[in-house]
Amino acid sequence: MFRRLLRVLLALVALAFLGYGLARNWDETTAAVGRMPPWALLGAFAAVLAGQFCMLVAWRQVLAGLGSPLSLRVTGRIMFVGQLGKYIPGSVWAYAAMMELGRDHGSPPRRTFACISLALVINLGVAISIAAATLASQQAVREAWYLLLLLPLIIVGLHPRVLTWGLNLALRLARKEPLEGVLPGRTVLVAAAWTAAGWFVYGLHTWLLAGRWDLYVIATGAYAFAWATGLLFFVVPAGVGVREGALVLVFAPIIGTPAALAVAVVSRLAFTLADVVAAGIAFLLGRQAASSAPVYADQKGSGSTALTPDRNLSGSPEA
Repeated sequence: MFRRLLRVLLALVALAFLGYGLARNWDETTAAVGRMPPWALLGAFAAVLAGQFCMLVAWRQVLAGLGSPLSLRVTGRIMFVGQLGKYIPGSVWAYAAMMELGRDHGSPPRRTFACISLALVINLGVAISIAAATLASQQAVREAWYLLLLLPLIIVGLHPRVLTWGLNLALRLARKEPLEGVLPGRTVLVAAAWTAAGWFVYGLHTWLLAGRWDLYVIATGAYAFAWATGLLFFVVPAGVGVREGALVLVFAPIIGTPAALAVAVVSRLAFTLADVVAAGIAFLLGRQAASSAPVYADQKGSGSTALTPDRNLSGSPEA
């Protein structure tokens, strides 16, 4: 109970700082939002959806490499519907929802857990790399140099053998069965490539909102930096307030504080709406008859992910 209250308190503090900035610059910020053309707003929303699709393909690659080669629409249902749990205070709800949805569609919870964890590590590594490469001249990023210390750890951690060891350790701590094998290195590379593509597409949305045609590179790095900062403040649900503050830190010296606040607020709205729309589409497209979904033994609540006897390791019925 105390930890949950602490997370809520930190989220409120982050939102309070953002709200204070908005209050001080309310007229200028609302004017900056009003100056955004409708086509830029629609383009930004479309870019967010396109970026999410790239992240979905990367997520599916990882899940397939772990032994659960599901269709894109089913993987989308697991990822997009389950990740709505990130808006709930606490760090376990999205994990729990995706693991349960994965179980319904034939992916053992240990694989879904491993996929979520690996996708986050790849996302963080790619985001920090892009931020470092594109924002080296920005004061806000130079002051956050310590984020770069994570890169060597992430690179080493993505080695298939190191990765499998780390994931199996996490699974043992979570009282889950270990993975059946080592994740192929090619899978990691393909997932990282799709993730990088997703970040460059995400950059389009901040670029369109900023309204400066010469800022695409900085806009891409700015959002990558902001997302990574929000993720590292994992105690705050979905990085609310933290991500916006990081965006303002990068953009304010370039386009002014009111315009930077407008970009941050509209960006959050675009991502929240995209999360809901993607979840709705994925839910409708990924529905599967209950009779065709594999069923796993509960093992009396022990957390085991053992398959039922008539299923093979991929979660599909035996031929």
